[in-house]
Amino acid sequence: MAVALRDVTGLLDQLYQPSWAQDWDAVGLVCGRPAGPVQKILLAVDPAPVVVEEARAWGADLLVVHHPLLLEAVHSVAADSPKGRVVHDLIAGGCALFTAHTNADAPAFGVNESLALALGIMDPQVIASDADPLDKIVSFVPIAEAEKMRKAITDAGAGAIGNYARCTFTTEGMGRFLPLDGAAPTIGQVGDRELVAEARIEAVVSRPLRHQVIEAMRSAHPYEEPAFDVLELADIPSTGERARGMGRIGRLAQTVTLREFASSVEEALPKTAHGIRVAGDPDRLVEVVAVTSGAGDFLLETVLGTDADVYVTSDLRHHRAGEFLEHDGPALVDVAHWAAEWTWLPVLQRRLQAAFTSPLTSQLTSQLTSQGDAVEVRVSATCTDPWGYRS
Repeated sequence: MAVALRDVTGLLDQLYQPSWAQDWDAVGLVCGRPAGPVQKILLAVDPAPVVVEEARAWGADLLVVHHPLLLEAVHSVAADSPKGRVVHDLIAGGCALFTAHTNADAPAFGVNESLALALGIMDPQVIASDADPLDKIVSFVPIAEAEKMRKAITDAGAGAIGNYARCTFTTEGMGRFLPLDGAAPTIGQVGDRELVAEARIEAVVSRPLRHQVIEAMRSAHPYEEPAFDVLELADIPSTGERARGMGRIGRLAQTVTLREFASSVEEALPKTAHGIRVAGDPDRLVEVVAVTSGAGDFLLETVLGTDADVYVTSDLRHHRAGEFLEHDGPALVDVAHWAAEWTWLPVLQRRLQAAFTSPLTSQLTSQLTSQGDAVEVRVSATCTDPWGYRS
């Protein structure tokens, strides 16, 4: 029995979770029967007609791309439009289409990290974290109500840390208060000072969940006026395999000149008419390198705050690049958008091949229903950079 398309897309969703995509993005399965068999997978940056031709000629059952075909809303996929022809050609060739875009940019083994490793950056670290900021919610309740409170706030989403859920910390102490006229105290009387054994319950919460966790805490609290704290936690860059965020930064194995570094970038990336554009003193020494795949001028100010000697990205605009250089910060290396993002395809190929050849041991293949089926994964040999030549 062949591996089903739904099994492959389930695996891809584990590797690059759809929830990691930006709100404006369009990721996931574009066309294809979920129950259909998959034996050949082609990987490419763009769902361009020439790539579809390559997929059909090879007999691919699935085309996985980085850039979405249908990013903006459409009302028709009739074959008299370029996008419509792509859909019709894929269906006619029995080939499904799957997109992993911004959900594949930021995580480990994603597009940003792949570019960094391709350029020789050792142990690349995230430049701008993609994780939601965190709060710490601290509440104070009578000890007998502590378990009820812990359940209420964690049911609402508090206490999630990595692969762990319902994480809380509780200490015991004495609460003191004086009910005034107009109060309706749960414990004690108006005008009498009260001393109550209470539990202090702490839990972290993703900031977008702050309101619902506070509401859950209020609803579960026995007091008329519950005492609680909301502490905004500092943004600490994540590291290690679970790190997720835009851009990567790290050191080269040895210091080189900017001229030498630019040559190494040219060697590491597939050839395009765009080539490698460099701004900065060619004899400047380069050790720390920052990169962002795709159009990376949105991170220019952030990169200025790092110790990077050079920033490698794509699609830099004239005025933004000029203003950046006036700050006497890192040099700039502008590479072809397609070439930078192509570096992810061999990484994805290896991850998929490892999953399909070791389904019994890989944690990433828990959703696969078939074992031992041969699935061939190939990186497209077609350059889809829009700039074809230099005159």
